[in-house]
Amino acid sequence: MELLKERILAEGENLGGGILKVDSFVNHQVDPDLMNEAGKEFARIFKDVGANKILTAEISGIAPAVTTGLHMGLPVVFARKHKPITMPDQVLLTLAPSHTKGRKVELIVSPEYLSGGARVLIIDDFLATGATILGLVRLAMTAGSEIVGIGTLIEKSFEKGRERLQEVGVPIHSLASIKAMEGDEILFD
Repeated sequence: MELLKERILAEGENLGGGILKVDSFVNHQVDPDLMNEAGKEFARIFKDVGANKILTAEISGIAPAVTTGLHMGLPVVFARKHKPITMPDQVLLTLAPSHTKGRKVELIVSPEYLSGGARVLIIDDFLATGATILGLVRLAMTAGSEIVGIGTLIEKSFEKGRERLQEVGVPIHSLASIKAMEGDEILFD
């Protein structure tokens, strides 16, 4: 998606260690027009997978997941990182390493919103090592749901996450794929 690539080049910042800062339009301040265009593109790409639910991780995956849900007419479930008191005692929970937090984080979903028979499309902000998305896959599979596709705004292909996700056996699409980040230079696949 050219619009996303342009924003990455104009505003993205390589912080080193494989960290790409896109806080001005994805991760802290969200550009609703850009997310709307991303949602349209994901809806176009995944229109034939038969999804009936979208799953993401809080917080940065919510914006692209919601706009995708809007364009596909699907509900969006997000895995929380902290269990609120409104959630039942029995939850779906897994741990996933967080590249930006430097530790493992919990991913928690209430079984009332993710259950057997769901055909789940995973939408997230980044695909790097694939750890967070694999955590979402584990949650969905534990619930008895079927994964039908994975979409991410930005993939860092040099971190090999796509290879880890190949075992899931579903279409994987990224709107912008970065093959290298060297100094101030960001190179797309």
